[in-house]
Amino acid sequence: MKIVLKYSLLLMSILSFAQEKEEPQDVKYIYEGNQQLQENNFVDAEAQYRNAISENPVNPVSKFNLGNAYFKNNKTDEALARYQQAQKVSETKEGKHDAFHNIGNSYMQQKKYDQAIEAYKNALRNDPKDEETRYNLALAKEKKKEQDKEDEKNKDKKKDNQDQKDKKDKKDDKNSNDSDKKDDEGQEKDKKDSDKKGDDEKDKKQDDKGKEDENKDKQDDKSQDKSDQKKDEQPKQQPGQLSPQQVQSLLDAMNNQEKKLQEKMNAKKSKRGSCKK
Repeated sequence: MKIVLKYSLLLMSILSFAQEKEEPQDVKYIYEGNQQLQENNFVDAEAQYRNAISENPVNPVSKFNLGNAYFKNNKTDEALARYQQAQKVSETKEGKHDAFHNIGNSYMQQKKYDQAIEAYKNALRNDPKDEETRYNLALAKEKKKEQDKEDEKNKDKKKDNQDQKDKKDKKDDKNSNDSDKKDDEGQEKDKKDSDKKGDDEKDKKQDDKGKEDENKDKQDDKSQDKSDQKKDEQPKQQPGQLSPQQVQSLLDAMNNQEKKLQEKMNAKKSKRGSCKK
């Protein structure tokens, strides 16, 4: 289905008016603009319509036809603005009908179906018998239904996506909390292990020191035992007996005395030998 555009170029009315009396300047511009638009010379047509609007700002035809020129060149926003201007300055039901009709067409192009429906209704209020307007109104209502269905579908899809996102975020939060909990437990365990290791090392050092002291005490005890053993191994002097040192001293004294005695005897023998001579 295709929307129907109203083309109120007023070519015949302008020509008829020109035959009766001299054309107004704005009408001449409109005529030239219509000629250029029919030949698809948009730039020239736009210039002529603008000249007409400058010459006579309250003429709805120049504004309406400039709107048609914009609409044909897919400049929908500009077309809509010109149609609305034409509707405001138009004094006839026919002029208002055509303006509202093409306003509806502009909204249809923008997929603003609520506004299009309202514009077509305003057009029918000015001309209830126009079948083209009725056709476009029915088309706008059908497009509105399709849009509502699509919006509802997108809404449900968006809701599903949001639900999925919420579930994912919740799962990520849970995983993050679990991870943080594990990290905390790990850090607490590491701290306990570190403290336990420190305590174990401290206990080990104390045990090593205790063993070292114990070994030292044992060595001291062994040294004392050896010393005592040596003392015990030395012969004990019985009462009334001479010690080995005393015996040796007596022997040395006796030897010295015997040596002196021998020397005296040798001296006497020597003297006896000398007298015989």
